[in-house]
Amino acid sequence: MSIFNVPTKNEVSENNKVIFDNLTKAVGFVPNIYAAMAHSKTALGDFLQFSNAKTTLTAKEKEVVDLAVSQVNGCRYCQSAHTAISKMKGITDAQILELRQGFASWDSKLNALAVISKEIAETRGNVSDSTKAAFYDAGYTKENLVDLTVAVGIITVTNIFHNLTDVAIDFPIAEDLETTAV
Repeated sequence: MSIFNVPTKNEVSENNKVIFDNLTKAVGFVPNIYAAMAHSKTALGDFLQFSNAKTTLTAKEKEVVDLAVSQVNGCRYCQSAHTAISKMKGITDAQILELRQGFASWDSKLNALAVISKEIAETRGNVSDSTKAAFYDAGYTKENLVDLTVAVGIITVTNIFHNLTDVAIDFPIAEDLETTAV
């Protein structure tokens, strides 16, 4: 259980109050993970600017990365949040479970992305030549690899932050892979 509280809008800096308002307008609420980042006057804004930067990865591809890496890093918050977001992007429950395991049987390009994402997280970037070759063979480019590295970094920051703080999960809780047959 966390003793790291989730501050309310009245408890954060003026610039974070503006961010809270913008998040509420955009997504309907301030996710607890973001609210907890507002303990810092600057971290939330810096993080959101970094995570919302332009990328060559599609929204669906970013979810592939987020699901695979969050599973490796054991972040229940991000597993849950990105399960909900992935469903909004048209990814099915069965596909989400596969992506969390680091593969995508229904799409060869997304499979290459899931495999390399999982391997990056597991090996801290020491990915095998065959995994990199499969990534490129699937149609990805060096530019995509750069953007993938950034995407892995962004979700890893969130994973680590939640694992440190254990703030309450405010999304439907993702299924536990150990108890789910895929």
